[in-house]
Amino acid sequence: MKIAILGTGNLGLSIAKGLIVNNAITTLYLTKRTIASIESYSEYGNVFVTTDNRTAVEKSDIIILAIQPRHTELVLNEIKDMLTEKHVVISTVTGFKIPRIEAIIGNDQFIIRAMPNTAISVGKSMTCICSNEKGKKRVNVALAIFNRLGNSIEIPEEQMQAATVICASGIAFWMRLIRATTQGAIQLGFESTEALEMSMHTCLGAASLLVESGNHPEQEIDRVTTPGGCTIEGLNEMEHQGLSSSLIKGLKASFDKINQISKS
Repeated sequence: MKIAILGTGNLGLSIAKGLIVNNAITTLYLTKRTIASIESYSEYGNVFVTTDNRTAVEKSDIIILAIQPRHTELVLNEIKDMLTEKHVVISTVTGFKIPRIEAIIGNDQFIIRAMPNTAISVGKSMTCICSNEKGKKRVNVALAIFNRLGNSIEIPEEQMQAATVICASGIAFWMRLIRATTQGAIQLGFESTEALEMSMHTCLGAASLLVESGNHPEQEIDRVTTPGGCTIEGLNEMEHQGLSSSLIKGLKASFDKINQISKS
């Protein structure tokens, strides 16, 4: 696939790493206003680094927008006359909805929104995808790309704001939980490196159990808790301190914020 990533910041670079590691490209163009931080990627075969968005679009079939919301209209206006019937535009821009994209480049383009997370750099992203009417004909292309970089699902666009909170912001939320578990392990007497390793792999194991078994989390919790045991004691204390409610409130706060961003 001939792919261009316009705006190779944190997310764009994570996507690029995933594409390169998984050999998912024929050519890959990476653009950024200042390319010093990504110049080393030109050492990979068929990877080109440039400040020129128009050249990247001309040389590619799939255009991934990984720019900030405030720059999106400017970039779309810059490239819109370069877009042809071969191009598929995949936007990862937070809160920038399909009708706004269509208003700039037209509704006759294949337009897809994708919300991956930074775990895409290690092939473990959870990516949610939606499209405009014409883009439905190319959704399978986007799913094929992001399934090579983790897992992906197609959802209605009205759920993309919530998906951004759960999947993209969710990486940070899970990192904070792992950090808290690590701090607790240190308090219980483990060295910091040991504590982090234990926390990371226990988290990975918990998720893997659910993925592989298809069980509900409570089913796996029931397998660990015993009457009068230490696990239920710890779980109940966490709930008394508001673990579940604080997580849900945090998700809701992020959801309210992203809705504000999309209206600005």
